Parts: sequence; C-alpha cells; structure tokens
Amino acid sequence: MTTEHALRAEDLTLGYGERTVVEGLDLAVPPGRITAIVGANACGKSTLLRSMTRLLAPRAGRVLLDGKAVHRLPAKELARTLGLLPQSPIAPEGITAADLIGRGRNPHQGVFSRWKPEDDAAVAAALEATQTTELADRAVDELSGGQRQRVWIAMALAQQTDLLLLDEPTTFLDVSHQIEVLDLLTDLNRARGTTIVMVLHDLNMAARYADHLVAMAGGRVHATGTPDQVLTEECVRAVFGLDSRVVVDPTSGKPLMLPLGRHHTDAAVQTVDAAG
Repeated sequence: MTTEHALRAEDLTLGYGERTVVEGLDLAVPPGRITAIVGANACGKSTLLRSMTRLLAPRAGRVLLDGKAVHRLPAKELARTLGLLPQSPIAPEGITAADLIGRGRNPHQGVFSRWKPEDDAAVAAALEATQTTELADRAVDELSGGQRQRVWIAMALAQQTDLLLLDEPTTFLDVSHQIEVLDLLTDLNRARGTTIVMVLHDLNMAARYADHLVAMAGGRVHATGTPDQVLTEECVRAVFGLDSRVVVDPTSGKPLMLPLGRHHTDAAVQTVDAAG
C-alpha cells in the first residue's frame, strides 16, 4: 500500500503572460481516493494540474504537499511521490516504448546507481497492466495515437508514485480502451491506495469512476463533493451552459447526465427513466 499524502491548493492564482486563468482557488485532494476535475474548455483544469506538479509557478497562493510548498521541493524528491501524465506529451525521436516506460524509473535512480531487478519488474508490470507488452520494442513515433497514450500511461505507472495526476488520460482512445484505462486506474487505487487526480471531459465517465468530483468554472471551483452531490442539472447548467436531465445510471448506480438539445427532448429522457 502507498503512503497517504495531503495535497492542497490555497488561494491559488495562475496565468500566462497578462492573462489570469485561475484566481483565488482553494482545493483539497482527498487522499487515497480518485478525484476527477471537470469543466468547460479554458476553465483552468489543465492549468491547475500543471501548478500542482510545479510545472507552472503560481502568481499568488501556493500548492502544498504534506504542508510543504511543492515549488520549493527538490525535483527528484517530488517525482518519487507525485507523478504526472500531461496533455500531448512528446517522446524523444526514435525511442522505443520500453525505453520510454523505463524513464519512469528515473526518480528512483541515484547519481551512480545501476538499473536494478525491481526496475525491470516495475516496467514489466506497467507493460502488462496497459496491454502494451507487444509494443515494447517498437518506436513510439510509429505507434497510433491510442497506442502512444497507453505507453505514456505505462511510464506513469512505472514511476510508482503515491499520487498520480493525469490530464485527459483517455485522449485518442476509443471507447473500449477508455474503459480499460479507467478500470486500470481504479484497480491501482484499490490495490495500492494510490491517490489519483485526473482531468476528464466526459462527465459521465467522471461520475462513474471518481469518488470525488471537482467542477470548475471561470478559473474557480464551482462545486466539489461526491458525484451525486456535484453532477446535478443545476451544476451542468452553471458550468457548461447546458440544459440536461440527470438520471441514475442503471449499470453503476451513479448519476448519468443526458444533454438536452433542439432535437432531444424530455420525452426521450422519460423513456430512459422508464427503462431504468
């Protein structure tokens, strides 16, 4: 099992150039749970994640890991505790999948230390978990978008951190592989107690897989809580400007958002309710 760590943002303000993206944000990540951050495009989700892994320095406020400001922690020390899978990562040209995944072990290497059997075991386990073993010897730049995404996730798993932050981990994946990745992250959380924070665009996937939802709007936290507390018709309207109906997902028991549009009316929603 992993060690539980306290990760929180206090009065955080973030931006790029003269543009402020996140302002006065407070957020506490529940340790040992799966948290999904949702919100409309440009609401600050990815910017927040970048700051929580110290890739973006705050203009004001701070991000704390176990009471210490992450931007003051040594890089290797932070990387042994907290891993990040960013959006659209770039691999070195010609690198094989196995070599890329092996780079997830870098935080565990000393200046003069050698590759150890536990490093091989971590890479093999990550390959197996992401179903990428058959891709190990192939160049990453020759893989499909979905294959590359699974290799990047494998690298993050090989890092074996207590906290794992992922920015749109299901990007480029078809529906079946989206489910596989989210099931994998759930397994990791349940087996090792890994704290997982992920940005997702799909509200229903977020509600199905997360223990804790954070809905952002306009660079601030609009609502936090369990999926039942956050995924409501009022919240969807406030955060996305979208009329919807929220029903109970018959397969998971979690809330299921059904968007309403000009061609989809309450009559269709009532049919779903009756079927449930």
